[in-house]
Amino acid sequence: MIKRRTWLKNSVLGLAGAAVLSPMDLKAFEEETNSLFKDLEATNADEKYWKKIKRHFALAKDLRYFNNGSLGTCPDYVVDATNKFRSTLDSFPSKYMWGGWDSNKEQIRKKAAEMLGVSEETIALIHNTTEGMNLIASSMDLQAGDEVLLSNHEHTSARIPWKYWQESKGIDLKTVDLPLIPKTKEEVVDQFRKAITPKTRVISIVHLTNTNGMILPVKEISKMAHEQGVLVAVDGAQSMGMFKINLDDLGCDYFTSSSHKWLFSPKGMGIFYARKEAQSKLKPLIVCRGYEDESIRRLENYNTRNLPELLGLGAALDYRTQIGEERIQDRVYELKKYFRDSLADDQRFVFKTPESNDLSAGIQTVEVVGHSSGSVKRKLSSDYQIDCRPMSSHDINGLRISLAIFITKADVDYLVDAIKTIAD
Repeated sequence: MIKRRTWLKNSVLGLAGAAVLSPMDLKAFEEETNSLFKDLEATNADEKYWKKIKRHFALAKDLRYFNNGSLGTCPDYVVDATNKFRSTLDSFPSKYMWGGWDSNKEQIRKKAAEMLGVSEETIALIHNTTEGMNLIASSMDLQAGDEVLLSNHEHTSARIPWKYWQESKGIDLKTVDLPLIPKTKEEVVDQFRKAITPKTRVISIVHLTNTNGMILPVKEISKMAHEQGVLVAVDGAQSMGMFKINLDDLGCDYFTSSSHKWLFSPKGMGIFYARKEAQSKLKPLIVCRGYEDESIRRLENYNTRNLPELLGLGAALDYRTQIGEERIQDRVYELKKYFRDSLADDQRFVFKTPESNDLSAGIQTVEVVGHSSGSVKRKLSSDYQIDCRPMSSHDINGLRISLAIFITKADVDYLVDAIKTIAD
């Protein structure tokens, strides 16, 4: 665990220094931060530790929030930092909007790149996954008769950009049906292998499905696709921040994600990756002065944007570093096992998510047999103040349960007791 002083020195606030906050404000915020993380370094990764983490998130009283897959919440540290940046911007708008925070933006790019195991020259700081998918789909110079492969589990925001930008040109959008609960990665890879033809130009796939939490084997699909000259674009909305990702290792050409889910950043922030060799194919969605820039920064050249939210992303990355990527990943898988074990051998429940850790992580979808997912969700909300997402597509009829780091085992117990009561 990084010591607090070292972490603060290298955090977005430490890098900003007096240029962002007055000396008194910075000192006060250091004291707040010290209090926020007090004793965490000395605490083992047991349930006491995660109860401390839970207190960093100001969720509504008595709410059990199992809907992080829809939208995440920010820890107090990120909220406070973002508000500090907002006040600073309003104290001298033109200074900070146009140049005053340039070095800070680059530090955030570097932090995002380090998290994803790539060069900062492959990272653009955008708004969300949808923007990234539109950027990719609008850029591809495809010809009539060319094919784009998409799985049947793609989010509408990943499928519609291809339909809007390419279908009218005569591009064939082919759907690859995936097994709902595969036992091995190869079952999934084989579906794409069989679907590729000499006309296939792009495979556009979700990394972790928002339907049942299945992880697609991006590394294996990318290797297979590249052997046939096919580009691979990945919707990482649900995977980034849930577990460790090394994009160099995955080998995809493009990866786009929203940081306001599992990274707990301010809303409307995202991270976009383009492999260096594949960047020349991309065209900005928005152009203004500086559009001639050949670096990946041309993709985020919005002129005026909400910089406090962007710097808030930096604070979220610092928060993640403070806890530790390994610890976050281990906790997600620990909660997954705890939840599945709590319902094991109970015939009233059927998991619609693969069990293997290679094929699922912090989203688990479970059916309450004999009950519609919508009715169970409404009862959980009205009677137990539990928020989760009902899933009815793909004949799932299940509750999508998001297991984020602010969830404790006591919260899981509460959820399990509630759905068992409803199932009776």
